[in-house]
Amino acid sequence: MTPSDFSGEPASRILRFLGTEIPAAALRAAGMRVLRQSASQARGMVVLLAVVTLVGVVTTVLTPSALGAAIDAAGNRADLSHALVWLAVVFAVATAVNVLEDLIGSYWGSQVTAWLRHRLIGRALVLGIPGQRRFPAGDLLSRLTENAASPASFFPLLISAFATSLTTIGAVVALILIDFRLGVIFLIGVIPAVALFRRFVTQAGQPFLRYQQLLAAIITRLLDAHRGIRTIRASGTIERDVGRILLPMPELHHTGRQVWAVQRQVSWQLSLLGPMLQVLVLSVGGFVLAAGGITAGQLVAAASYVGLALGSVGLFDILVALLTCQVGAGRVGEVLDTTPSIPPPLRPIPVPPGPGQVELRDVSVRMEQRAILDHLDLSIPSGTSVAIVGGSGAGKTVLTSLIGRLLDPDEGEVLLNGVPVAQLDLAALRRTVTYAFERPALLGATIHDMIAYARPEASRAEVAAAAAVAQADRFIRSLPEGYDTPLARAPMSGGELQRLGLARAVLADARVIVLDDATSSLDTATEVKVAEALERVLVGRTCVVVAHRAATADRADLVAWLDAGRIRALAPHHVLWSDPSYRAVFVAEEKTMARDGDGPTAVPDVAAQL
Repeated sequence: MTPSDFSGEPASRILRFLGTEIPAAALRAAGMRVLRQSASQARGMVVLLAVVTLVGVVTTVLTPSALGAAIDAAGNRADLSHALVWLAVVFAVATAVNVLEDLIGSYWGSQVTAWLRHRLIGRALVLGIPGQRRFPAGDLLSRLTENAASPASFFPLLISAFATSLTTIGAVVALILIDFRLGVIFLIGVIPAVALFRRFVTQAGQPFLRYQQLLAAIITRLLDAHRGIRTIRASGTIERDVGRILLPMPELHHTGRQVWAVQRQVSWQLSLLGPMLQVLVLSVGGFVLAAGGITAGQLVAAASYVGLALGSVGLFDILVALLTCQVGAGRVGEVLDTTPSIPPPLRPIPVPPGPGQVELRDVSVRMEQRAILDHLDLSIPSGTSVAIVGGSGAGKTVLTSLIGRLLDPDEGEVLLNGVPVAQLDLAALRRTVTYAFERPALLGATIHDMIAYARPEASRAEVAAAAAVAQADRFIRSLPEGYDTPLARAPMSGGELQRLGLARAVLADARVIVLDDATSSLDTATEVKVAEALERVLVGRTCVVVAHRAATADRADLVAWLDAGRIRALAPHHVLWSDPSYRAVFVAEEKTMARDGDGPTAVPDVAAQL
């Protein structure tokens, strides 16, 4: 017996026979792939669990017979000691089997769950920005915590279902061997039980999936609200946002009641069927005993075998759990099977030497049927600084994301030192092109770790030098533990956080540095100091800056004026300033920044609007 015996066709046939239909065929197939891969992770454990369970089935079936033999031996004054020894051996083996099953199941389950969660986290990071849109944070968290544990339970449950079935078969055979009439009566009662199982799984499949989807939706809304807690409090919309978070609750309530209604109906019918069968079999057994057809010990054994055979009613709970596991595995598989929007090149080549010439040829990017960039051409000479200027929503961030291949264009190509970035080794490209964003992520345990995130081997002196360039060294040293201050205990304004992000980008020592609105929260004096320091450090490197302020554009060698998805002009700022349309871009940007609250913020990453 191998893992494939449990993960592939047998499991599918059982669930298909019982009528389960996970609504989407792709989701169902993804779930089965995850289950098969999980079995392969600990093939020996699955086999060992199956063998131990099989031994447990044998001892369980032998127990009533050993008990009946001991009773008959006591009544007949026969060799009672031999019967008692045999009974003790059976009990000891059964106890050992139960302990081993728990140990193996727990060890294997934790191993598989950890493996799946590592894969899921890795895939979520590889999917990047498009994956973030498809799988929101709350939905991904639900898949990572609840659904990723499903495959770990699936195989022990499936083996348990087989064990219960084998035990039932063994008990029925034992009843027939005691007296065929007892077995026949029991088998007649099994027919309605199978029909009840099938009806439950058929009716509960869709509600089970929908229930998990709705739970994930509530978690996603809650996380969004938590990120935007300041905005909610400032807007006085707490009650409204509570209602928004709990909007799926009525449907969740209705879906849960659907599942519970089917479960309740089948449960009471099975609960009634079991005792009726037991009474019927034992009544017939009593008549057979009175007629001298069986012994008292055999009647006791028959009563135990009926109880074991009725253990098949427990398959109801196992099937409920199996259905939940299959749905959960499908939701995990959906993420794992998603193709990354930035696939690694089949034959990656190293980044060619050179200071960092960037070129975009006939580039188009479309999002939700809207052209963000439309056959755009742009050439950025190596070693120059270029400011990207354009109105709100013009596609400045999209354009800069193409340079380091955070996004791929729908058409056209992006080149670095004359080579398409899609052909370059991704790890080498990430070292060549570095970014500083408007809201840097708090990655790492301490201030030092955050700045050195891309270069963990960097020394304290190198980290401090980078922080000095970003005008961050003074405020870092004013913290209680300086560079060793844990991020959780380092309250920072938006401007201070941006300076840490700039320090991280400077420390990366890349040939191309992209500043995506990375100084928007700095006051004018600090921005000037940072710009002057960067000019000294970035000599000979290519720097691309998303500029919202005229002063930022003026410090760049060239300005790429982005309008209607294309580069309207590429020239120095002072040359473009004579154009009223160009000046109007900064007026509109300043109004937007004033409306959105440009300036220091007490807590990073909480400005997400709901």
